Amino acid sequence: MNPFASSPALDMQGQFPTQDTHMYSVILPTYNERKNLPIIIWLLAKVFTDNQLEWEIIIVDDASPDGTQEIARQLATMYGEDKIILKPRAGKLGLGTAYIHGLNFVRGDFVIIMDADFSHHPKFIPQFIQQQKAHNFDIVTGTRYRSSASPPLTAAKPGGVHGWDLKRKMVSRGANFLAATVLNPGVSDLTGSFRLYKRSVLQHIISVTLSKGYVFQMEMMVRAKALGYTVGEVPITFVDRLYGESKLGADEIVSYGKGVWGLFVGV
Repeated sequence: MNPFASSPALDMQGQFPTQDTHMYSVILPTYNERKNLPIIIWLLAKVFTDNQLEWEIIIVDDASPDGTQEIARQLATMYGEDKIILKPRAGKLGLGTAYIHGLNFVRGDFVIIMDADFSHHPKFIPQFIQQQKAHNFDIVTGTRYRSSASPPLTAAKPGGVHGWDLKRKMVSRGANFLAATVLNPGVSDLTGSFRLYKRSVLQHIISVTLSKGYVFQMEMMVRAKALGYTVGEVPITFVDRLYGESKLGADEIVSYGKGVWGLFVGV
């Protein structure tokens, strides 16, 4: 039983004055994303507006020294403080805890998690929503490694990765193969971080997830399966970040390996 489920969450009848009747909350963790933030916010706003969806974006910034927070405040002035909500933290505290922090402030029935560096294009969000509605999925996750949606979705096109060299592609494929073999999570892209959750489902999973950093995403899917939640997949094209440097390093790779083993023996 999900202790966070309410009546609206159970019957999924939203209460917002749009054709969809739901609100979609995006949690956007940032660190040194001053150049990327205006682009991703504009794209998100356009997708939601074009599809007549109620929306908000919670920006969780970890004390970026490049002025990301000032840009976020300017964007809140442009789009409205009810649409762009800045919830900064005192330091660089990790990706997993950023989602936990942001979840405290969401108002939507559904929560979308994604990267702020333009690696995840908002154009896929309508497909996530369509897939969720068609099957009442608890979670819809983007996948770089499927040629079609699961279950099939007419609008979906093959997923892929752009901007990575062969070595990085092989590392990513190997990481997913290792996790899939050891953990059997039932999804093709365990390390992806572009997902749509029912709010109550995310609250439940996140309350029992122990990992931090990049292992957090993997554990979320493993926990979802263990708790009996349903998951659909939509192919996405992942594009390497426009500006700035990747935050994935050797420490994260070692942590990932330890995380796979920890989940194997602990879930």
